[in-house]
Amino acid sequence: MGKYANIAMAIALSTTSSMAQVKLKADNIEEVIKAMTLQEKAELLVGRSNNSAANSSNGLIGAHAELVPGAAGSSRSFERLGIPPTILTDGPAGVRINPTRENDTHTYYATGFPVGTSLACTWNTELVEEVGKAIGNEVLEYGCDVILAPGMNLHRSPLCGRNFEYYSEDPFLTGNIAAAYVNGVQSQGVGTSIKHFAGNSQEVNRLEVDEIISQRALRELYLKGFEICVRKSQPWTVMSSYNKLNGPYTQENGELLTTILRDEWGFKGVVMTDWTGQRNTAKQIAAGNDMMEPGEPSQVQEIIDKVKSGELSMDALDLCVRRTLQYIVKTPHFRNYKFSNRPDLKAHAAITRQSATEGMVLLKNDRQTLPLSDRQTVAVFGASSYDFIAGGSGSGDVNKAYTIDLMQGIKNAGLSVTEDLATIYTNYKTYQRALIDAEKDPNVWFWGTPKIPEMPLNRIAIAKQAEKADVALLTIGRQAGEGDDRYIDNDFNLTNVERQLLEDVCMAFHQLGKRVIVILNMGGAIETASWKNLPDAILMAWQPGQEGGNSVADVLLGKENPSGRLSMTFPLSAIDVPALKNYPHVGLDKADKNGRRNIDYTLHQEDLNVGYRYFNTKKVNVSYPFGYGLSYTTFSYTKPTVKATKDGFEAQITVTNTGNMAGKEVVQLYVTAPKGGLEKPTQELKAFAKTKKLKPNESQTLTLPVSAYDLASYNEATQSWETAQGKYILSFSSNVEENKASATYNQAKAQSIKCHDVMRLNRPLE
Repeated sequence: MGKYANIAMAIALSTTSSMAQVKLKADNIEEVIKAMTLQEKAELLVGRSNNSAANSSNGLIGAHAELVPGAAGSSRSFERLGIPPTILTDGPAGVRINPTRENDTHTYYATGFPVGTSLACTWNTELVEEVGKAIGNEVLEYGCDVILAPGMNLHRSPLCGRNFEYYSEDPFLTGNIAAAYVNGVQSQGVGTSIKHFAGNSQEVNRLEVDEIISQRALRELYLKGFEICVRKSQPWTVMSSYNKLNGPYTQENGELLTTILRDEWGFKGVVMTDWTGQRNTAKQIAAGNDMMEPGEPSQVQEIIDKVKSGELSMDALDLCVRRTLQYIVKTPHFRNYKFSNRPDLKAHAAITRQSATEGMVLLKNDRQTLPLSDRQTVAVFGASSYDFIAGGSGSGDVNKAYTIDLMQGIKNAGLSVTEDLATIYTNYKTYQRALIDAEKDPNVWFWGTPKIPEMPLNRIAIAKQAEKADVALLTIGRQAGEGDDRYIDNDFNLTNVERQLLEDVCMAFHQLGKRVIVILNMGGAIETASWKNLPDAILMAWQPGQEGGNSVADVLLGKENPSGRLSMTFPLSAIDVPALKNYPHVGLDKADKNGRRNIDYTLHQEDLNVGYRYFNTKKVNVSYPFGYGLSYTTFSYTKPTVKATKDGFEAQITVTNTGNMAGKEVVQLYVTAPKGGLEKPTQELKAFAKTKKLKPNESQTLTLPVSAYDLASYNEATQSWETAQGKYILSFSSNVEENKASATYNQAKAQSIKCHDVMRLNRPLE
């Protein structure tokens, strides 16, 4: 019997068996698969778009827009088989659904939590897990099944438009923070979709750009965070990215989605596409991409046609169907959970307020400018002080009930402000918002609310404020998001108006012996080297969620001691970042035989030289190093010990609060590998831990486990993870440049773990 006859028989058997009265249960998935028609199988794997034509067949129960308005997408339902729809909502800073509904007086606002960079800068996995639990509860109570989060791509460049969603330049920190988030969300009986898998390092031409990355850099940097998260938390789903990676689209790459993700890492869940139009659906399914989102009717027909033609095997189709059904039976919709549409937003606001403070990084604090006294009068400068940016734009934004701006937070804390200055800025904000709305081009796509430009203020007006106030606050804000990357001029660097305002405020207040504090309200790094000598204190507040103004005030007044540490390097200048040689808006973009460089394809010529791995190894000066952050108190490190374990070692260090205020410290364990063998960065982060809030003179001993696999590097010549034999130097540090204590560990013998020879370069890195 020929191949096509076999296919025809399988289709016939599937159609005949579909008449059986089978309802999906957790333990009868194989029976349901046998009962499904080819049409039903195809439809199950294709999401339900808002296009009504997509929802017209096989007893589908309404579009997802009718179930949870504003949700990002859904899977289809089949009443005959007892298969419910499942609802997918955007994240990662909170549930993104429509806040109001037609003919409904109830509101559906969600909590706006701190952005990803802020959470990573807490270096506190327990706290991130608590944030995840709160987000998961809102996913559950708003009738959703999966949140499309967390974002896990690396900060290859400080100019990536979506860095606010992502955690770090370091994969170890990224993977562990992500695993904590996933474990928190999924503890509530709902799922996550870790994204964007993989190599989605830029937004310019993100749908088509081919990211060219060496096997080693891919394994050690761009995939490692995902690997850690998969192994530690088993997310329900993984989202395959838009881009190509060493040739094929990630969504059509079986080496990535099956060989690495499933065969090597043991991923058990579903892979869904990012929100892509129709590509080669058969190739996506064959590669291990189970769900096509948001779904097009033509994709259903394509699956059917290609199964009938033999281009797509029934086995490959059934494998994706099986995994999708295994996902569905875990969901709240399958469990018939009676969601309330009334999560405890008040309790969650308290969580976001506290978590935001712990991610804030005190970059400068000369002459103990902070914390402030609550008896001081403050002059609040900067348009962003009155138009505070809670989160980034695009799908990572949240429809929240309110945002506490800095002026509100200062007043809520009981500080006095110069009201005449506040009136000027408030009127300016009203004018600028009206102007932006009036001049908005309906043909230019921008998802979110753009930042208003900074307001010029002359020296006479500033001098009057210096006479009235005890201290000046100046907020510098930045906004970024989907669809474009940041620019160096007037974005990574200060604008001329911002620089002039900063200089004039500092001059006027310093002449009277008064101090100036800069608040940075943004999702990623910014140039600081050229101006950080001007103010007396600098606080990186990030985009801290809806309670942002209150959170900043808590830190300014010392109600919370800042314990955040940078999850990325702040370079002296943007051009010091090696990746910018090959990055949109900066590197060459002339067309050649391969297309437009840095637009149609991007060469990762920097290889492993990303973030501190480059700056630290090459001894390049930076403005603020990876892991940096100040506190209102001081800490000492003593008694480092290292004990060999069955699979690596366990390091311990005792931290003591030697200052006068309770606070938390982050211990970062960097490892230097033995000489010889593969060339490696000088140091790499291999463990971290955060103390509890230590009272003055209180101590805590922290334990930091490291496995032999954690120490391994990827050898392309042998296609293996290799842990070298010899002496490893362990640095217990407060940041990558400040070692507080040292120890050594001797790896008695080399170890090697063989991997598949996959994801090879499709063109030389030159």
